[in-house]
Amino acid sequence: MPDLLPPLNTDTIWAILNETLDDDTVNRLVWHYLGYRQTPSGWETAQVEPAWAEKYPEPPNFIESRPATVQLTRSIPPENKQLLKDQLGFKGYTVDQLIPRLTRRATMANWLLSYLKEHPSQ
Repeated sequence: MPDLLPPLNTDTIWAILNETLDDDTVNRLVWHYLGYRQTPSGWETAQVEPAWAEKYPEPPNFIESRPATVQLTRSIPPENKQLLKDQLGFKGYTVDQLIPRLTRRATMANWLLSYLKEHPSQ
């Protein structure tokens, strides 16, 4: 079984943005909050929204998959699209940092922050 995940809080979101959390852990965090559960026999999707489970019966690698990241972006409620800036004061990356890997990590961070806002008991 995978290692324990870090808590879903603003420190973890900053760790994603600052690249102090590895890509695998960031993927596993998003998978967990999407509802994916790894079992000895494979991936369990009973808690995953049907649209996700149908398209991705196994959780996608968001760092490598643009289509999965686009779907993740679209699943963020409009009022939560700017949470990184509005809640954390994240100013974005500089032009020389605008590479797919970093922008996808920012999308994942924003999705997780949105999830945290929508599910404050987490």
